[in-house]
Amino acid sequence: MATFSSRRLDKPEPQLGTATHLRLQVDPRGSAMIGLALFIGQFCFLSGGGGLGRVFLEPVFGPVESNKTLHSVSKSTSFLITGILIGILAAGGWFSWLGGKKSQSTPGVRVLKVAHSLPVSHPVHKGLEELKRLAEERSGGKLKLNIFPSEQLGTETQCLEKVQAGTLDITKVSAAAIGNFVPSYQVFSLPYLFRDEAHYWAVLEGAVGAQMLDVAKTRGDGSPSGLQGLGYFDSGSRSFYTVKPVASAEDLKGKKIRVMADQVAMDMVQAMGGSPTPISFGELYTALKQGTVDGAENNPPSFVSSRHYEICKYYVLDHHTRIPDVILASATLWNSLDAQEREWLGSAMKDAAKFQRELWKAETENSLALLRKEGVNIIEADPASFRAASASIVEKYTNETTRPLIDNIRAAN
Repeated sequence: MATFSSRRLDKPEPQLGTATHLRLQVDPRGSAMIGLALFIGQFCFLSGGGGLGRVFLEPVFGPVESNKTLHSVSKSTSFLITGILIGILAAGGWFSWLGGKKSQSTPGVRVLKVAHSLPVSHPVHKGLEELKRLAEERSGGKLKLNIFPSEQLGTETQCLEKVQAGTLDITKVSAAAIGNFVPSYQVFSLPYLFRDEAHYWAVLEGAVGAQMLDVAKTRGDGSPSGLQGLGYFDSGSRSFYTVKPVASAEDLKGKKIRVMADQVAMDMVQAMGGSPTPISFGELYTALKQGTVDGAENNPPSFVSSRHYEICKYYVLDHHTRIPDVILASATLWNSLDAQEREWLGSAMKDAAKFQRELWKAETENSLALLRKEGVNIIEADPASFRAASASIVEKYTNETTRPLIDNIRAAN
């Protein structure tokens, strides 16, 4: 039997003030006062009031011997100095106003920072926008969500690490990624664990799904993960697309198939006779074009958005895995919410998930239509050969920890 590995992802963020992060902190109100002092001092010297000028300039520049030096400066130079000082004063006042404005938070409003790696056109982003709308509406504005898409705050892994560290409130992560340090989540990568789409959603929306959200709180070694599961977004089913025709598991023999850096996925492809090849998704187009790999596996929207269909003209819909996206909150955030705030966020998450699910369904249908238009041969395969070839993988990853979970998933209606 295989044992699940546990990998720590919560690397500490670099501390400000180290050699790699130097930042000078200036109080904007202080710069406004310095600017004012300089301006008044210069004005007084230029107008002949040297004694009064010293009062303002000496605290900044030290003792001033005489006002003759300043009077000896040309008028144009004096005007230049005066202009600079006025600029300092104006800038200081402006930043002072901004600083004061930024530091003032609206009483009773909690602002949550949400980040993910996908573009704004993706169903995940639109689902998170719906979560934002519903949470803000139901809380009467007491919850406010700011969303940062397209890796603005880092890759999926980096966002996950930030949520664990408590420096980011909410993110979206594939269940496969969570399986790297919460072993139970690797069951989502097991082939044909779900009979079909209806069974898949019966599990996620039932007791098992709720249990898995709770399981996210704890690592395989029993220590806190820093996470709290909120709900699931649809990411469809994964199927093989290749350069040459594939209609059954036998056709995969000898073919190099790109997979995620997920041991379960690698074992599955190997059991089917293929050669699993982990390659980053961003490098996959070139790898397919150059013949480094013969194919890959993913859902229809990802097949389209990556433009891999320009190279791979065969898409066999074997639906070997259904791996959900999980919306995760920081345990730091969750533990700070009161019961009412948790109810607002939880109910908004539940309805946003249904909204995103419908978006995903429409996106999948549109993607398949586009693939057909682009000349891709879409094969509705009999999954029997794929299921039989990969049956040993489920047994390999069944142990004392996962057996009850797998049994409950299979028994769900």
